[in-house]
Amino acid sequence: MSDTQAANETATAHLAWDRRWQTEEGRADWLRPAEDVSQLIEKLQQNGPIKALDLGCGVGRHALAFARAGFETHAMDLSEAGLAQLENSASAGGLDITTHLAPMTELPFEDNTFDYVLSFNVIYHGDPVVVRKSVSEIARVLKPGAIYQGTMLSKRNVNFGLGTEVAADTWVREGEDDKDHPHYYCSAGELVDLFGGFELSYLEDKEHRKPGSWHWHMIAELRRKAA
Repeated sequence: MSDTQAANETATAHLAWDRRWQTEEGRADWLRPAEDVSQLIEKLQQNGPIKALDLGCGVGRHALAFARAGFETHAMDLSEAGLAQLENSASAGGLDITTHLAPMTELPFEDNTFDYVLSFNVIYHGDPVVVRKSVSEIARVLKPGAIYQGTMLSKRNVNFGLGTEVAADTWVREGEDDKDHPHYYCSAGELVDLFGGFELSYLEDKEHRKPGSWHWHMIAELRRKAA
């Protein structure tokens, strides 16, 4: 079995999210862009034309913000329900967004395609093979010097160490919504190693809505290859 096949078999959290996106209640907490994403969008608007990818877009809160900012916007997910909601929202708002049904381990784009890739609360859904393959794909589709923004699960998160460890630093809690799928946790040093091809400009361990829900928030630039 190839690394890509193994990765796809352990990246299964989209199944839980697909069920969530089918209900109004499930979508309710995922309609407004994250504050740090909105702030970076404002900065990127000053750089001229931006081709952007919302990787793991869900119902499209960030992709819609990209399009409103005038970015050439692509949005990708494995949830058909999420993509359908995004397409409806884009149509209602008169926004041009290209959607793609594909896994994060096999991005359907040419090398050096994007100026900006966002993956918010997405690529840690899997074991280390999944995560490293996803990071590799992100680096492949970014232009040299382009920007990646994303989140990773911190080892300070209250869920780290709960359930069954199915791979290094990867835990599954059966019967706990999307937690019954693999989740990978990392320290700051492990995150820096994982994104070794990038130059970090921002890294902060932030607590989300629920107490103890610590996530790394990061912004990084893909390193340019030496001439």
